[in-house]
Amino acid sequence: MVLRCQVEVLYFAKSAEIAGIRSETISVPQEIKAVQLWNEIEARHPGLADVRNQVIFAVRQEYVELGDQVLRLQSGDEIAIIPPISGG
Repeated sequence: MVLRCQVEVLYFAKSAEIAGIRSETISVPQEIKAVQLWNEIEARHPGLADVRNQVIFAVRQEYVELGDQVLRLQSGDEIAIIPPISGG
């Protein structure tokens, strides 16, 4: 049996525009690869596929690469989808 937890996904700037929301709570496995977590989020908001290679992905305020590393999540953890920041 796969244990699941409730995490808060925060969307910023372009990712919020695409998702149409600024945050939501989703249920995910407690142990999940970073790329699988992204895939679960993208499945809810398919338009995010357009920014997949441009966003910064953060779990508990720490940047995470979208790779095969296993994340150990707990209910209440924050997942942030942050688009690239341009400046002048």
